[in-house]
Amino acid sequence: MAHLLIVDDEINIRRVLAAMLKREGYEVTAAGDGEQALTALHKSPIDVVITDLVMPRLGGLDLLRRVAAEFPDVPVIMITAHGTVDTAVEAMKAGAFDYITKPFDQEELKKVILKATRARDLERQHVHTAGGDSERPPLVGQSAAMRAIFEIVAKVADSPSTVLITGESGTGKELVAQALHRGSSRRDQPLIKVNCAAIPKDLVESELFGYEKGAFTGAVGSKPGRFELADGGTLFLDEIGEVPVEMQVKLLRALQESEFERVGGIRTIRVNVRLIAATNRDLLALIAEGRFREDLYYRLNVVPVALPPLRDRKEDIPALAQHFVERYNRRLGKKVERVDDEALEVLLGYSWPGNIRELENLMERSVLFADGTVITAAQLPESLREKAPGTPMPIAAVGPIGSIAAPSGASMKEIVRQAQAELERELISRALEETSGNVTRAAKRLQISRKSLQVKMKELGFRGTDD
Repeated sequence: MAHLLIVDDEINIRRVLAAMLKREGYEVTAAGDGEQALTALHKSPIDVVITDLVMPRLGGLDLLRRVAAEFPDVPVIMITAHGTVDTAVEAMKAGAFDYITKPFDQEELKKVILKATRARDLERQHVHTAGGDSERPPLVGQSAAMRAIFEIVAKVADSPSTVLITGESGTGKELVAQALHRGSSRRDQPLIKVNCAAIPKDLVESELFGYEKGAFTGAVGSKPGRFELADGGTLFLDEIGEVPVEMQVKLLRALQESEFERVGGIRTIRVNVRLIAATNRDLLALIAEGRFREDLYYRLNVVPVALPPLRDRKEDIPALAQHFVERYNRRLGKKVERVDDEALEVLLGYSWPGNIRELENLMERSVLFADGTVITAAQLPESLREKAPGTPMPIAAVGPIGSIAAPSGASMKEIVRQAQAELERELISRALEETSGNVTRAAKRLQISRKSLQVKMKELGFRGTDD
């Protein structure tokens, strides 16, 4: 289970929360103020921070800002008796994951913590090591596909039009959303982000639109939703394809009319929100399956932005790799200067199923373990080297199989076996010749493991160098 950090200057609150959450199976650490909390965060990995607002030495909002800067992937939940919409907006602007007012309902708190841990798990599954907005890597690339993306962002950033960003997981959809917000006149207003995949289905409505006191069991006070918190700014709905069908009608109305009611409320709330949505799902396929409303799709798809997978923009890999080297040099205190040509050849030959997130994760690890100033191919994971063979040996270059001289009366099986042996000999011979006898590089060209090549070489009487 997740490791939670409870921060409150009231010892009884800390004890009650710790006991309740330990019963739920969580590992719990407690701190009396923000300074103690930062010490705990530096001492051991924390998954979620639950903090009071008003505390001595370092208060909740200041702690929130420090966590957002130093531990950007740790969700922070604010709990306070001083809850107002203005305070909630300030907390959300500073990066709070959620906001609960005292006296709080234990079941509500448990649900919010579960939601925070689910969001944290999704980040980990995506191999995502994102920083705060100031540390987010900018959009990097000079490929034709990325230049087209840059042009769209420049043209529509300062418009109120809804944008739908599509692409595989890890292609940088959130970065495009941030670029659109930063390029707009709303840049000084909040950018509120919601991962729809992390919200339990029965909480989506209250998450987006808020609720009034007494709306349901545990609603001990009113709470603004994400649309309300984003008023004047931008709302980014990631994984929009995960919103339940029954909620899509209310979402469509909020987009078309710029108004909604909180759960359990009768007062209509009007907002001025620019919506950006993103998904890695095929929404047209979901429409065909009856799992996504066609009218909502067309309302979202005013400005479509389709991000290409990294395998389709490999010319951007060198620039991305160098960008991440420089970024993690700063973060890890290293002095790596570059990735050498042979290592770049491996990176260019790999298919990158995890896209830019996978490349970022790899470069962080490579910078962390680098002994010198250059990252070499030998320092890359063996699994990556085996899956990135570089330029494969074209079979057509060997010659036609029909030229094999088979003994008279030989069976088809014997002829095939002989042809295969001579073909393997020719391929291995050429690979070794073109790599000056380097076994590792020859194996990459042949798209087989180094060990398999060594076995074949031994069978055929070839010799080569280890590196």
